[in-house]
Amino acid sequence: MTGQLRSATLGIAMAFTGFAAQPALADSGGVSFWLPGIFGSLAAVPVTPGWAYSTMYIHLNEKAGAGQNFVTSGGIPGSVTAGLKAHADVLVMGITYTSAMPVLGGQAGFTVLTAPGNIGVGIDATLTGPRGNAISGSATDNRTTLTDVFYQGTLKWNQGVHNELVYITGNIPSGTYDSSRLANLSFGFPAIDAGAGYTYLDPKTGHEFSVVGGLTYSFMNGALQYQNGIDFHLDWAASQFVSKNVHVGLTGYYFQQITDDSGPGAKLGGFRGMSVGIGPQIGFMIPMSDGYQGYLNIRGYKDLETENRPNSWSTWVTFSVSPAAPAPAATKPIVRKY
Repeated sequence: MTGQLRSATLGIAMAFTGFAAQPALADSGGVSFWLPGIFGSLAAVPVTPGWAYSTMYIHLNEKAGAGQNFVTSGGIPGSVTAGLKAHADVLVMGITYTSAMPVLGGQAGFTVLTAPGNIGVGIDATLTGPRGNAISGSATDNRTTLTDVFYQGTLKWNQGVHNELVYITGNIPSGTYDSSRLANLSFGFPAIDAGAGYTYLDPKTGHEFSVVGGLTYSFMNGALQYQNGIDFHLDWAASQFVSKNVHVGLTGYYFQQITDDSGPGAKLGGFRGMSVGIGPQIGFMIPMSDGYQGYLNIRGYKDLETENRPNSWSTWVTFSVSPAAPAPAATKPIVRKY
């Protein structure tokens, strides 16, 4: 494979970045602001400037046994429960603008997105309320609602097969958070995340490897009087282009909370979470007319190990439409006159 692979990948790299929507139980429910697996293959590769549109369907299942405790809301701010089940189906919709004007020698992009979806949550054996009152039994909640509004800014650089990325992302609370409900797709607090990444992409061999790491700072959830600790996350992906339009590979993540949860609602103390996950992926580039191209990516993740977080598996289906890379200029034949 040659430079055709390079040109084709430029227009679809944004399909792998900037999408975050999840059951928003916060670290207090064993789930963080950052959804591990957001970044994938080609994360740091610069793209063709212009407007791009992406949709991402995410199905997420989480389960924690009765021996694992979590702080939840559900009308009892700061209550501690033993056992938790959750599922979510969301459709993330995002718009990205990539500037043709260099910024600090790199390529700047900005994404805004949100997602409607359905979330269901079940808990067993509520143990204590915020005033120490003993409560027992189980509760379930199911809700179709809207996530927060998410934003992300990126800067990308390219030097041959090496590509670098820095990013900052956060949320604007949508107002749909309800502390009296177990099921929420919004957070009830703002958060900010920043980090850097690297992609190795060799158009000649079709080899690709990407890794992105970052830190998340969450503000206080006023309804629960609970503030999540600082989280560290590392997303990675490796793939092989088996043809100009198809690549296959593996993706994975490592998540570790590095400071304690805090606030009057932090009934379980520091409650630092950790998870490690891995899964397969396949991607298809779809030629389109009028200077645009499509991209379809399917990937999944399964937790291999968790601590203070539910065990989860998830399925991701992404489809994006973005500007196609310009076709290489035709080389004029050399005509010699004697």
